[in-house]
Amino acid sequence: MRRASGPVVAALVLVPAIWGYNWVVMKKALAYMGPFEFAAVRFVPAALLLMAILVVRRRPLVARPLLPVLGVGVLQTAGNTALSLFALRQGPAGRSALLCYTMPFWIVLLAWPLLRERPTRLQWLALLTAAAGLGLVFAAGAGAGGNLAAAALATGSGLSWAAGAVLTRRLLVRHPVDVMALAAWQMLAGGLALWLGALAFPGEPTRWTPYLVFAVLYEILPATALAWLLWTALLGRVSAGVAGLAILASPVIGLLASAAQMGERPPPLEALGIVLLLGALLLVGPLALRQARLAAPAAGGAARNPP
Repeated sequence: MRRASGPVVAALVLVPAIWGYNWVVMKKALAYMGPFEFAAVRFVPAALLLMAILVVRRRPLVARPLLPVLGVGVLQTAGNTALSLFALRQGPAGRSALLCYTMPFWIVLLAWPLLRERPTRLQWLALLTAAAGLGLVFAAGAGAGGNLAAAALATGSGLSWAAGAVLTRRLLVRHPVDVMALAAWQMLAGGLALWLGALAFPGEPTRWTPYLVFAVLYEILPATALAWLLWTALLGRVSAGVAGLAILASPVIGLLASAAQMGERPPPLEALGIVLLLGALLLVGPLALRQARLAAPAAGGAARNPP
């Protein structure tokens, strides 16, 4: 039971905190580096770090089947990150985070036909609660000079992330894929795609400052190497829909951090939406832990056997 629930508990606690604050880090870092360049610097070193750990621990270095793994990298790493960074350049960090986290809605819709993961009543309740919360946030921002392009980019980021997450879950339930190898290769594929984007659409010249050094280190270590590894492990332990809903605290933390550091104060209607998002998280968090415990007798077999 500990083997199955430990990574889930770590993911539920650490991933929302790390990724939530990351929206502030990314927003501020874009003042010193172009979006494609910043994203590529984030993923390629993190991928190489995980590969080095695999070699040291004598674990399988290559994640197979490789082609779907590379597809995950393009969708979940390159597409998600590039779209979210371009959204941040045009809109506020807190609202961009919330729009990106329409991801759980897309996951539920995609996982039903592709993974045969029929949503439970509790998932539907959490989904509807979260949808109401996001609806209030959108309504609050409708008259606040919101940027339509930024909203579309952030929502597209969530859709790309959801497609990559569903593909990841499909890999983990059908093949004996090493979680760390999968995380490393999808980061490498996505990072190289982002480097190509940087060559084709170069941003403004990079200005190295103490904050940019901090931002790059934050991106490589906790925000990418650690958080993406935990996220991949979570997808191997619980259904894709539950995994997506379980980290809904991330945009809430992003909103709070952007308010504290960047003065992005949510209006009352948006604050009510945040409360509903937290309610959705409280509904689905215990469900994620319960699924992890059910997977315990197989010692992680949920990552290997079709549901």
